[in-house]
Amino acid sequence: MKGTVTISLEDYNKLIDKGKTVADKEEVVLRTAKELSVFLSFLASREDLEKYVTQFNLQSKTSKITFQGTRAMIEFRNAKD
Repeated sequence: MKGTVTISLEDYNKLIDKGKTVADKEEVVLRTAKELSVFLSFLASREDLEKYVTQFNLQSKTSKITFQGTRAMIEFRNAKD
């Protein structure tokens, strides 16, 4: 579908800024996924998980693993929203 739309320069600049924000967040999510996949691959062969999760939380720059009962939760560090 093709068409045109007229928006103010202010709105256009906001749209451009949001695109940059989305790209930055996407980069953080991809980096976090890589960190977590490496860590979870390592965990697959371990029994005492707590010390490894603690160590991961100390080293990870993008995420933190917490537990609520038996459920693991991933918290993003430095998430603005």
